[in-house]
Amino acid sequence: MILRDRPSGLRLFLALRGSVLPRILPALLINIGIATLVTWSHGDLFKLKITLTTIPFTLIGLPISIFLGFRNNAAYDRFWEGRKLWGELVLRSRNLARQCLSLIDYPAPAQGGAGLEDVRVRMVYRAIAFNYAVRDLLRDGPSAAGQKALLLPAEWEQMERAPNKPDYLMLQMGMDLRQCLKEGRIDPCLAASIDATLSALTGAAASCERIKNTPVPFSYTLLLHRTAYLYCFLLPFGLVDSIGFMTPFVVAIVAYTFFGLDALGDEIEEPFGLESNDLPLDTICRAIEIDLRSALRDPDVPAPLVPVNDRLT
Repeated sequence: MILRDRPSGLRLFLALRGSVLPRILPALLINIGIATLVTWSHGDLFKLKITLTTIPFTLIGLPISIFLGFRNNAAYDRFWEGRKLWGELVLRSRNLARQCLSLIDYPAPAQGGAGLEDVRVRMVYRAIAFNYAVRDLLRDGPSAAGQKALLLPAEWEQMERAPNKPDYLMLQMGMDLRQCLKEGRIDPCLAASIDATLSALTGAAASCERIKNTPVPFSYTLLLHRTAYLYCFLLPFGLVDSIGFMTPFVVAIVAYTFFGLDALGDEIEEPFGLESNDLPLDTICRAIEIDLRSALRDPDVPAPLVPVNDRLT
C-alpha cells in the first residue's frame, strides 16, 4: 500500500511510485506510435484512405466508460471487503487476548516471558501465529520463521504438515479451551464467549479465502480488455481528419485513462498480493503482534513497520 502525502502542482504529474503508468507504458507507447503514424500518413493505409468519423467512437466510448466504472467498483468492493475482514481479525484478536487473560483462572498473572506452558500465554501467542498463517495462506507463501517461537515444537511441526494452517491452529485453540473447561479454569458460560471469538476469527479468515479463490470471471475481464484496446488503437483514424497534428496528444490522454482504469481494476481486484496498491498485510499482522505481546507484558515487543519508499507491505 502506498502511504504518502498527496503531491501538488507539477509533482502530481511526475509521481510514479504507486502509479499504474509503469504497468501500462508499453501499450501506451505503442498506441501513441500508431497515432503518430496515422497522423503522418493522414489516415492512409497502403494508399487506402480509412475514413472514420467521431460518431462511432462517441457511441462506443460511453458504454466502455460505464463498463470500466462498474468493473472498477466491483474490484474496489473486493479490496474494501478484504480490508474490513482484516479489521475484524484485528478486533477479534484483541478481544481474544483480553478474554484469555481475564476469564481463564490462574493464580498468577500471565506473563509473556513465562513460556508456553501457561495456557493463556499459549492461546495469545497462537492468535498471533494464526494471523501470520492467514497472511501466508492468502499470499501462497511459506510460514514465516518468526512463528516458530510462538508455538510449541510439536505444534509447529504438525502445523507445517497441515493443508490449512490457520484451520489447524483454530482446532488447537478449541482443544485448549476444552482442557480449561475440564480443569475448571473457566465457567462454561464464559467459555462460550471465547468460543464465539474463535468462530469469528475463523469466519473472517474463511471470507478472505473466498475472495482469494473467487476471481472476477475471466470472460468479463477479457471483454473489457479487448474493447478498450480496440477502441484506443482505432481512435486515431477517427480523429486525424478533424484535429490533425493534435491526434497523438488526444489519443495519449484517452488511452492513458482507459488503459489506466483497466490496469487499476486488475491490481486491486486481488487485494492480498504484494503489489504497491494491495493491502499491507505484513503491517497489520505486526500491529496485531504488538497489541497481543503488550497485553502479556512481553519484553520482546517488536517495533511497528514503517513505509519504505512510501510503501507498506
